[in-house]
Parts: sequence; structure tokens; C-alpha cells
Amino acid sequence: MKKDIEIPKVEGVEVAVARKKTETGEYDWHVYLINRNDFVLDNILITSTGYGQKNGEAQKTSTLRQMIEKIDKESFAIIERIDPQVFHLSNEYWVSYYVNGQIHDKKFIFMPGSIVEQNLSNIDVLNLEGVRHI
Repeated sequence: MKKDIEIPKVEGVEVAVARKKTETGEYDWHVYLINRNDFVLDNILITSTGYGQKNGEAQKTSTLRQMIEKIDKESFAIIERIDPQVFHLSNEYWVSYYVNGQIHDKKFIFMPGSIVEQNLSNIDVLNLEGVRHI
């Protein structure tokens, strides 16, 4: 039965939205999956979508699905490029991965208005400024 399925707690895995200055002085924004554990994450499946409202009308982005074969310990991978025009939406990243053959699963949701200048901090492993979701 469903109640008999053990779902392990996700620890040491983060999603971050970070910016990098381009040669033109503009910023490119990317979403990163960070593994702060001392073990490898295998067969990572990520589903991303944005949803919310603007001027009273419902908005929703396309749902994207991506597969990353592995992320080494104390490392990271780029999930996708993100356009600042969707920062007013809830941006959801559902991450599933395996550790030693056991599946782990967690949703990371950046709420509307959370990806703003005053919430930026240095993300050491990326050496970039961004917003982390733990």
C-alpha cells in the first residue's frame, strides 16, 4: 500500500536561480541543481513549469522535462536558462533522483517576487549571485 512506501528525506540538494553578467553588461539567468552531498546523484529527472497571474489573468508556461545522467558530489548542473519575464510567476522544479538505487523526490518552488535584487546572495559553489531554494 501507499502508506508502506518509504520516501527518504531530501538533504543537501538545492535549486538556485543565479545571474551571470555578459560582455554587454546584461545578465543571463540560469537555474542550477546543486548537490552538496558527499555522494553522486544518478538519473535525475527534472520537471519545470511556471504558473500564476498577471493583471488578473491566469498565466502558465510550458512544462519542460529534462534528464541529467549524474551530478558528482559537491557539484552542480545547469537545468535551464530562465527569462526574468517569468519571475512574477511561481516557478516550480520537481526533482527526482536516485542514490544507491533508492529514489528521492522534492518540489522546489520559487514564489512570485522571490527572485529580486534584495534576495540575491553569493552562491559559493557557483561563484555567482542568486536565490537559493533548499
